[in-house]
Amino acid sequence: MKLISRSLTKIKYSSKVILAVLVISLVVRLLPYFAPIRAADIAQNQLAMQFSDRNGLPLGTLLTRDQEHTSVVPLNQVSPQFIHAILAAEDGSFYHHGALDMKAVIRASKEAIHAKRVLSGASTITMQLARMLDPIPRNFSGKLSEVWLSWRLAAGMNKDEILSAYINRLPMGGNIYGVEAAARTYFSIPASELNLAQASLLAAIPNNPTYFNPYEHWQRLKQRQKYVLNRMVQDGYISGAMPTAASYATRTHTEKVVFQSRQRGIIAAPHFLFWLANHIPPTPPYKAGNQAPLFKGDKSVIRTTINRPLQQFVEAQVQQVISSLAANNVHDASALVIDNCTGEVLAYVGSPDYFNEAKLGRNDGVQALRQPGSTLKPFVYELALEKGLIRPNTILPDVPAHYAIPGAKLYSPTDYTERFLGPVRVRIALANSLNVPAVRVLEKVGVETFLERLHQLGFEHLNQTPEHYGLGLTLGSGEVSLWELARAYLTIARQGDATPLVSTFSNSPIPNPKSKIRLEKFATQGNPPYNFCLRHATRTQNSTTIWQLITNILSDSHARATAFGVDSVLNLPFPSAVKTGTSSNFRDTWTVGFTTDYTVATWVGNFNGEPMRQVSGVTGAAPLWNRIMLHLHEHQEPAGFPSPEGLVQLPVCAISGLRPTPNCTSVVQEYFYPKDKIAYEGENQFNLPPEYDEWLAKQQQSNFTSTNLRILSPHHGDLFLLYPGEEAKQKLEFKLVGNKSAPVEWWLNGEKLDTNSANSLFWNLRPGNWTLEAKSGEMSDKVSFQVELASLKPTRRGFSISNSQVKRNRP
Repeated sequence: MKLISRSLTKIKYSSKVILAVLVISLVVRLLPYFAPIRAADIAQNQLAMQFSDRNGLPLGTLLTRDQEHTSVVPLNQVSPQFIHAILAAEDGSFYHHGALDMKAVIRASKEAIHAKRVLSGASTITMQLARMLDPIPRNFSGKLSEVWLSWRLAAGMNKDEILSAYINRLPMGGNIYGVEAAARTYFSIPASELNLAQASLLAAIPNNPTYFNPYEHWQRLKQRQKYVLNRMVQDGYISGAMPTAASYATRTHTEKVVFQSRQRGIIAAPHFLFWLANHIPPTPPYKAGNQAPLFKGDKSVIRTTINRPLQQFVEAQVQQVISSLAANNVHDASALVIDNCTGEVLAYVGSPDYFNEAKLGRNDGVQALRQPGSTLKPFVYELALEKGLIRPNTILPDVPAHYAIPGAKLYSPTDYTERFLGPVRVRIALANSLNVPAVRVLEKVGVETFLERLHQLGFEHLNQTPEHYGLGLTLGSGEVSLWELARAYLTIARQGDATPLVSTFSNSPIPNPKSKIRLEKFATQGNPPYNFCLRHATRTQNSTTIWQLITNILSDSHARATAFGVDSVLNLPFPSAVKTGTSSNFRDTWTVGFTTDYTVATWVGNFNGEPMRQVSGVTGAAPLWNRIMLHLHEHQEPAGFPSPEGLVQLPVCAISGLRPTPNCTSVVQEYFYPKDKIAYEGENQFNLPPEYDEWLAKQQQSNFTSTNLRILSPHHGDLFLLYPGEEAKQKLEFKLVGNKSAPVEWWLNGEKLDTNSANSLFWNLRPGNWTLEAKSGEMSDKVSFQVELASLKPTRRGFSISNSQVKRNRP
């Protein structure tokens, strides 16, 4: 009896355990029905968009608003051949099991146990959809999450809805997702028109999209297609009603299928289309069971401002220029063309070949952030002129300058030639893109003030602190895009009137009356006068005048001849203003310029950041800018730029910026404010301040004569150390500059030195306090210095200056 009692107790306990397990299993299995995922919850809003150019010419169709092609179609708009093929390839009993296929799970488990490795999977289409919706690591916990999500999908959706969501998300190679996208990309047909050969090929790809990529691994894909067709025969999708199912499958496998080129569907401006797609508000999402919203009629096409013939010309020129610079390690380029009157984008080229993935062709150089080099300089000069910190006739020092930056090395800006021009007019400094004068002007303006102005001009990516950029901001220490640069230069072209860049027209069938491209070759609309485009601009007189002056400088080919020559690619046969830029280590070259009609911005460099070899702004981006500008004005030359309003032109000495004297060797015309005319008439004495001494001392023969004599070396207050035994070897140069009206006499401590040298002589150091004086007629200059005996032997040849801080106060 006790034995029976124990047995009954065990049975009762086991029953309770089994019942508890069953109850827990039932609860777990029912839980998904309390949190079902319905078709509306995973609806896709990535719907196809069609684009045309400004005149109605097609530009292309995008299957998504990003760079992953996806197009959503309902199940009843997909070829039955593809549905059969994907079911046979991925889940033959999809309609006969739940979220999990327990038979497949048991089969896969047995095979894995016998072979001691995984031979086949047991994932259903529902489980694959769960993995697409929530990619997670393929481990045990990940598998549990996948099963849970699959149950929730099955709880909220019927089989057709699950299959529809699945085939619209299938990875089909590269950046293509969904059967509709694949059919249109690979065959240029909708998914509803796929035949058996095409359908079985596409159904073969999702198993391993990279391994079976049709463009790269065609034979592998054909082998996988054979497997799909055999599965279709086994599952009865290729039935015995046909002559012979197996032979029909074999014949389909050998049938030639032609894949379209990668760029099929996009005719021109791919970077622009993808960029624009991301800025168009999303369309209402497609919900399974409804008809997919398709574009119908003319209103479905998004009419852009792009001019397709011009766009294709610029694309071709980008490729040609890059080809010509290949030997200089140049691989990438971008260009942007804008209508000055309306701000409309007429051409937008992001890279030489969008479809060349190996060369990073999908990178968009128009929107990419790069260092702009010297292209920001016009804006710091404009701001300084606006605030009265400099004037049109101001002389700026292009001489060595050094700036102490806390926590960093001494900052000493130079030009790439490492030469200094000395005193230069504002016009010369900007036109020749001289670095030191630009830094000095920014020092007057203030980095914070300049950064605020750049923000006003639309440089939204310059979002660091002023301390982060420092004085190098005017030389390109920040990062901007070609789009931002073009927009800012459009403001110069419009005489300070900022306008947003326009990329599309409204849905109205009536064209925007302001939107008129000028070339007859590109359109048949009119050519509004330059002043007509700007007549509603709200600007002050002074502001307009300064922008006009900046334009006048940038269009002065004679002023920039020192740096660029008299016959460079920047010089066009019609009025144009232009600025180049080169970033550090020659990684980026820029050219941005405009006529009264168009603004053109170009960039040439490498997306991978590699430096170019022997390429600057004038040899890299400028040839591309030149070609585009010449093409734009092939049939009609632009109007000339207006002269700066309210300014007067007066003759000045090119060196001094003052009224010419008989000794002036070069006289030019320069603009003045009328109120400065009185000072102009009364002042023509030119004396370079002490900050030029270091530069003057290095000039072999200087044309920068002064009305007074000046001793450049030694400096007043210098103290030199004379080492014992080195008296005969240590010499000091006495150097003089100035306009000498009579022979020069050198006097040292009241004693005349016997010398035939006028500008320079060498003197053996002797201990003592010395007063050096130079005389020429009525003019003279005097400095005092000391020489002391040193107690230590020198560690290097030459002499030492004990007091290296030069005193600027002259006697």
